[in-house]
Amino acid sequence: MKAYLSAAILCLALPAAAQGAPKPKVQIDTSYGPFVVELEPQLAPKTVANFLRYVEEGFYTDTIFHRVIEGFMVQGGGLLKDLSEKPTHEPVFNEARLTFAAGLKNTRGTMAMARTDAPHSSTAQFYINTADNASLDPTGETDAGYGYCAFARVVSGMAVVDKIEKVHTVWFHGMPNVPEYPVRIKSAQVMP
Repeated sequence: MKAYLSAAILCLALPAAAQGAPKPKVQIDTSYGPFVVELEPQLAPKTVANFLRYVEEGFYTDTIFHRVIEGFMVQGGGLLKDLSEKPTHEPVFNEARLTFAAGLKNTRGTMAMARTDAPHSSTAQFYINTADNASLDPTGETDAGYGYCAFARVVSGMAVVDKIEKVHTVWFHGMPNVPEYPVRIKSAQVMP
């Protein structure tokens, strides 16, 4: 009986993630419909915390998918429809090497952080791979080979992402691959 109680107390003391707690899910409602992503906090803790911070602050409301390339990816979450950039928090450490080593790669349906050429420059913008994009995974020790951090997977509504991928794009304010008609993010919310 004592051994049983000790085991029960030990189980209560373990962190929720170690006890198999469900992974957080976020529903992103767009002007093309909703989709749901399941986050990977065990593989990319800093990246997931960063993304959830923006979600909980309501940051993504009224941002757009501003870069859409068929057969590659759809990118959004940082610009308004006039292509002005929303102010963000400090960049997050790029965990691409950790997630890649754990098997989470830039494959169709994964969500990853967008960034500049600097490896640790991701803030709020994300993209969803609409194809397997091995060229975005880590390839070496240089800045160019650092890779892009995949941190979630679309688990519902990939058809919505596929619809977004097919929109007609134009050059707008000096940027290529901008949807001719804004693809708006209405909201992003953590699911209960």
